Amino acid sequence: MVIGRRELLLGAGLPLLAGCAGVPMKPAERIRVATYNVSLHDAVDNGLVRRLTAGEPAARKAAAVIRHQRPDLLLLNEFDYDEIGAAADLFQRDFLESASGIGDPIRYPHRYLAEVNTGLPSGLDLNGDGRAEGPQDAWGFGTHPGQYGMLVLSMFPIERSAIRSFQHFRWSQMPNAMRPRWPDGREYYSDEIWQQLRLSSKSHWDLPVDTPIGRLHFLVSHPTPPVFDGPENRNGCRNHDELRLWADYLDPVAGAYLVDDRGARGALDPKASVVIAGDLNADPLDGDAGEGLRLLHASPRLNGDFTPTSRGALEAARSQQGNNRGQRGDPAADTGDFNDEGPGNLRVDHLIPSRDLRVIDGGVFWPAPGEPWSDWITGSDHRMVWVDLAARGPGPRA
Repeated sequence: MVIGRRELLLGAGLPLLAGCAGVPMKPAERIRVATYNVSLHDAVDNGLVRRLTAGEPAARKAAAVIRHQRPDLLLLNEFDYDEIGAAADLFQRDFLESASGIGDPIRYPHRYLAEVNTGLPSGLDLNGDGRAEGPQDAWGFGTHPGQYGMLVLSMFPIERSAIRSFQHFRWSQMPNAMRPRWPDGREYYSDEIWQQLRLSSKSHWDLPVDTPIGRLHFLVSHPTPPVFDGPENRNGCRNHDELRLWADYLDPVAGAYLVDDRGARGALDPKASVVIAGDLNADPLDGDAGEGLRLLHASPRLNGDFTPTSRGALEAARSQQGNNRGQRGDPAADTGDFNDEGPGNLRVDHLIPSRDLRVIDGGVFWPAPGEPWSDWITGSDHRMVWVDLAARGPGPRA
């Protein structure tokens, strides 16, 4: 059956799919929120547009997952940004809405995309090689502006006049920032560079979305991986402070220093409902990050008690072994399949709601080998994470 726009907006008639198994219908007072690093990026400008035009197989797999899980509010990480939104148009029209795709088509009447720091030339020698060019001298690592961008798709209206972004926020503006240093204590960045360096490797967006359970502030980002650097740990420091930005944003006192891209000062309204979403490149227990994530979880406004899991992640850790052995975290909670790259599988994709919201259900879309739909997940090394939310009230998972 093809779901019409009215049914999508009301949330009526949509199957509630817990990971891979169907469960009862999703009522209108619940919404499904998801984050998914789809790895739809290309090393050349407009490369993703050309690949989508040609029917990119990885995009078809990502779309199959989306059409199956049917989130109401969805963040896509690593979706290349282009100024006119051509890639987003193609993905929505030819992969999500097309009758030729896998499963029922899905239409998102609202979306948000904007410029990011990845691939955007800084004009500075950020990596100290004597030149001010190349992907490591961009504000965020990338071979062209917009690489590894973000795209938000929504069934519900996004209040554009109230959006706040922190793309241009300077790292040095953060009190007690983790300024990278060499092991002997020397500062990695000169004072001249440090005063200009942007904190966000892509961007930080606060998107107010008007949903059936009330206005929700969708706080999305994609911090830099805390690796691919040296003993100065510049990426690890940056990852920590990109996560700290959200922790401070939720605290009216700690976040008083924040200045968004429109010049507005201060933190978020303490009464606002939020969901922090994204490939945060941080596992709470394993890998090269975690302190910044623990700082987020320490926020009294956030509820990190519910952990989405999957059978597929557990089976992957058991079968791959390698660096998965000896990890402290629950392998069923992993969201990234990185065993071939060295660190083992990790829980790096997160949805963290505020405590005034109730988690009804959730999971990681990672079917085990041989299970239905297991061939869809090979388009990316990340898996979709989803939660079903309701306004605070009685229920089994508060």
